[in-house]
Amino acid sequence: MDVRFLRWPHAADLAPPAYQSAGAAGLDLVAAIDDPINLAPGSRVLVSSGFSVELPSTLEAQVRPRSGLALKHGVTVLNAPGTIDSDYRGEIKVLLINHGSESLHIERGDRIAQLVIAPVVRAEVTLVDKLADSDRGGAGFGSTGTKGRSAAETR
Repeated sequence: MDVRFLRWPHAADLAPPAYQSAGAAGLDLVAAIDDPINLAPGSRVLVSSGFSVELPSTLEAQVRPRSGLALKHGVTVLNAPGTIDSDYRGEIKVLLINHGSESLHIERGDRIAQLVIAPVVRAEVTLVDKLADSDRGGAGFGSTGTKGRSAAETR
């Protein structure tokens, strides 16, 4: 599948989004920043990637956290997954938040997130007076249980 990326002038020296292994699902995004950022604990920052994307209407791009940043530093993408719609042509930016106990130093070219290209199914919305019954019904948060127990066993 061919997906087109546009490099912004402020990213002229940076690598384009790229898969880091043969089996990788996400393209790594890097920080297209002029000055280093110190992301303090509890803080958030919007980081430029230096690229825009052109997607067919049947696809979206999901901005997702990098597992290494999450594990080592407690840093994640605040609105994960952030959705890039097929009609958006602006620069991809990553909203990072530091849930860790120490500041994270981000420099130009650091890998900050990954971009997963995924299919989109557009639903046709139909309003009804009643929904079909199901075993779960309206049971919400925590209703399916823990430790391998079924939803019926936790009610």
